[in-house]
Amino acid sequence: MAGNAAVIAVCGHEAAYGRALEGRLGPDTGIVPNGRALFRAVAAHLRRGERVVVVPMTLGREPGLVADTARTLRAVPDAGRGAVLLAEPFGTAQHLVAWLRAAAGRVPADSALLVAAPSGDPFEDAELHRVAALVRRYGRHALVEASFGGGDPDPAEGVRRCALLGAERVALLPASFTALHPEAAAPVPVADAGPLVPDPALRRVLDERVADAHRRWDEHGDDGIATGLTAADHHGHAHTHPPGEGHGHSHDHPHEHGPGTGHRHHHHPSAAAADLGVRSIA
Repeated sequence: MAGNAAVIAVCGHEAAYGRALEGRLGPDTGIVPNGRALFRAVAAHLRRGERVVVVPMTLGREPGLVADTARTLRAVPDAGRGAVLLAEPFGTAQHLVAWLRAAAGRVPADSALLVAAPSGDPFEDAELHRVAALVRRYGRHALVEASFGGGDPDPAEGVRRCALLGAERVALLPASFTALHPEAAAPVPVADAGPLVPDPALRRVLDERVADAHRRWDEHGDDGIATGLTAADHHGHAHTHPPGEGHGHSHDHPHEHGPGTGHRHHHHPSAAAADLGVRSIA
């Protein structure tokens, strides 16, 4: 890994606040949720005189995690002068589409695809529907649906809907670091096309984000925190007024988060998209 620094993976609901990544990132990477746990972990490394690189573990649907992480890091004493670097997010919506398309490519064309991820806010869930539509538009599967752990439809309902639409079998494509399976009996066979990013590729992409954070600081003196603070700007509907109504107040809603928003470059997802197997869970 580039640079001599402690690495912390900060997690939101896409990684079950860290539980979905336990044992997957190697012994030298800390895994914490944002907030007090992150604050304390960073402060502990700084007291030992170590630089810290923090990587937001989002796949593009959780820009609020990036902004909240930046706010936490800004509050840590002695976090300036390159002592703490905020890396670019693990993935963007573009990466997510590419990884899902790679997984879908290993699923028989006559199977329906059910893209599944933990439910977030309404705009994050709408983003998953958009991602699923892109997987269908640029793939070979006629039926691609989205489902949400803890949301509507959940994976069991998603499988049922696929069956009602004529699917004779369904492949479950995880769109997060968390594996989600139907909790009720399925009316058709269901196969698991995960994990989305296998462990070797997961560690490789993480190393790339850390190396890029070091390079950005060494070449530009940019610790990434200022950029991270704006990651969730305008995420969602900028205006919800009926037509013709005035706009006499300001808005602080996040924007419809496009792939790579706020970042200087994109990372090629092909390496992490490799080796996605399909195994039966029916």
